[in-house]
Amino acid sequence: MTSTRVVRRVAIAGTGGIARQHAAAIQANAGRARLVAVADVDAAQLEAFRAEHDAAAGYTDLGELLDREQPDLVCIATPPALHADLSIRCLEAGAWVLCEKPLVASLAELDRIADAERATGRHCASVFQWRFGSAGQHLKGLIERGELGRPLVGLCQTTWFRDQAYYEKPWRGRWESEVGGATMGHGIHAMDLFLWLLGEWEDVSAMTGTLDRDIEVEDASVAIVRFAGGALGSVVNSVLSPHEETFVRLDFQRATVEVRALYHYTNAHWTFTPAPGPGAPAWQVPADVSSSHAAQLAALLDSMDRDTPPAAGTADVRSTFEFLSSLYRSAVEGRSVRRGEIAPGDPFYRHVAGTLATGTAVP
Repeated sequence: MTSTRVVRRVAIAGTGGIARQHAAAIQANAGRARLVAVADVDAAQLEAFRAEHDAAAGYTDLGELLDREQPDLVCIATPPALHADLSIRCLEAGAWVLCEKPLVASLAELDRIADAERATGRHCASVFQWRFGSAGQHLKGLIERGELGRPLVGLCQTTWFRDQAYYEKPWRGRWESEVGGATMGHGIHAMDLFLWLLGEWEDVSAMTGTLDRDIEVEDASVAIVRFAGGALGSVVNSVLSPHEETFVRLDFQRATVEVRALYHYTNAHWTFTPAPGPGAPAWQVPADVSSSHAAQLAALLDSMDRDTPPAAGTADVRSTFEFLSSLYRSAVEGRSVRRGEIAPGDPFYRHVAGTLATGTAVP
């Protein structure tokens, strides 16, 4: 099939802080995408956003926007609890969707979106922009070609700082509206990159805690994970860490690869240490593309042109959300959780944090 590039009509649902990243991504892809409308239930916030982005029409009702503007793509930038329902609504209106993290609050919601995709022929992608930087893409290729040997050990660390004032927004810090804490809302990007690079995982053992913030959700978590190929990994997530950093380290038979950054990376954030001995692999990234919303949007537009499922689509990210549910389950039940344990009807299928979120005993 010959791909055809067209200028896609794009709308943004939600005009909070993260919406500016989506607007910048659309502008970075000018010639392929054009912002035509924005929606927000907060009229004052909506108008302030429109003042920054001249031509975009404004709506306080997303349904009206979808009916009148008929966008090709909707970027969803609302609080997390709304993501699944709004994604489905946009798919049913004929639009593709690029939704902020976390895409869903549960595997049940992920399956609902997948059902809507099959029914409409449209596709939904989760914002997991760390997959789309040039260094991450290059490393994925080296791994798939076996150039680094087998993965052996991995470290994944999201140690950020969010003070109590951060949680003053009424939807933050609550299971019902924010869905999760340091794990689901902050560490999710690095964990998704970690899992995407190291492949299928087999089991996870974890602990979570609310150690210092006055919130319902966890402000820290730690986990140990075993991968199908035998590699072992450790994961740390925190919003209590004054020295903020996102750090991923992967030790292969033939090299160690590391990235130290905060919210995004460029090639300069990566280091490559070959193992001693002859024939060490080279680290030569052919481009320098930041791990940005713009990079992921460009890839999504390519998928729209080809009419093929996008990278970081529903099937592609299921492993990550199953890992998150299993991490929370392990923390609640005090045992290792194997992949595949969580099925329809399970409380951890209905909400990523299961009984931790509902406050009920494990059946």
